[in-house]
Amino acid sequence: MKVTIYDVAEKANVSIATVSKVINNRGKISTETKEKVVHAMEELNYHPSAVASALTGKRTNTIGLLIPDISNPFFAEIARHIENRAHQVGLSVIMCSTDYNLEKEAKYIELLRRKQVDGLVLSSGFRSDDILRELITNRLPVAMIAQHNPSMAVSMVSIDDYKGGYLATNHLLSLGHRNIGIIGENVRSSNLRIYGYRDAFQDKGLVVNEENIVRTDASVENGYTIATQILNRPERPTAIFAINDLLAVGAFQAARELQLRIPEDLSIVSFDNTILARTTVPSLTSIAQPVEEMGAKIVDLLLEEIEEHKERKEQILFMPELIVRGSSGVSEAYVE
Repeated sequence: MKVTIYDVAEKANVSIATVSKVINNRGKISTETKEKVVHAMEELNYHPSAVASALTGKRTNTIGLLIPDISNPFFAEIARHIENRAHQVGLSVIMCSTDYNLEKEAKYIELLRRKQVDGLVLSSGFRSDDILRELITNRLPVAMIAQHNPSMAVSMVSIDDYKGGYLATNHLLSLGHRNIGIIGENVRSSNLRIYGYRDAFQDKGLVVNEENIVRTDASVENGYTIATQILNRPERPTAIFAINDLLAVGAFQAARELQLRIPEDLSIVSFDNTILARTTVPSLTSIAQPVEEMGAKIVDLLLEEIEEHKERKEQILFMPELIVRGSSGVSEAYVE
C-alpha cells in the first residue's frame, strides 16, 4: 500500500498542514517538529532521502539524469556534455535510460531519491507529468532538457523545434519538392517539428498531404519500415524529412534497397545533426542543435536552483541551424 502524507501526519502526531510545510520548507516550524516529521517519513519510507537531505542542508554533489535511449547518438551526446559540465562544477552524474517506459521512469526516480541526489535533469521523452508534478511539490530541484513543457514550473533548455521543422521543410520546398513525406516520433518535440512542416507548406500556399505524415518510435529499423511503406506508394514522395537521425538512416537504407539515388531520386533531411549525419553517403542535410551549449546550460540552471532555491524558473530556447550536405538536391519532378 502506498504511503501518503496522511500516514506521515499520523505517525508524527502532527497536522497534514505541518507535514506539508516541512516538506516544502515553508512557514515557521520548530526544529523538534521538523525532526519528528522527517523521522516519520524515514520510518514509513515516504521519500525520506531526498526530503531529509534537503531539510538538513546536506549535499551529495550528485545529480540524476534520465534519458529515454542511450543508444540514440543525440542523447549520448547530450549526456556527455552534461557530464562534462557537471565535472567542471564539482558534480557527479547518475544516468538512467528509461526506454520511454513509464514504469522505468518511476523506478529510476525512486532510485535517485534514495541515492539522495541534489537534483534531476529530465530529457526529451520523459512522459509522466504526474511524477513531475510530485517532484515540484516536494521541492526537489528539477530541470528539463530538449523538451518544452511550459505548463510545468521547472527550468528548461530546449531547441526551437517548430523553427527547425520549418527550416527543414522550407529547404526542401525551395528545391522544388512538393510531395514530402515526414517520419515523426511519438514525443512533444516531434509535434512542434510537424507544426513547422505544416506551416512551411501553408506559407507557400500549398496543401499538406496528410498521408505523408507518419509517426513511429525512434529507431533505424522503424525508419526503414516507414520509409519503405512511403516509397512504395504509386505517387512516392520525392523527399523525406525524418524527425531525427536514426529515422533518417533507416530511410537511407530503404532508398538503397529500392535502388533510389540520393539526392537525384530522393532527398532526405534529418534533425539533430549527430555523428550519424556525417557517416552516410552522401552525408545528411540536417537541423543542428547546439548540444554542448545546451548541456552546459542545463547543469548551470540546476545548480543555481540547488544552491539558491530560486523561485523563478528560466526557459531558454536555442535556435536551430540548417546544415546543408549532399542528401538534399533539386527535385527533377517539380523544377519551376
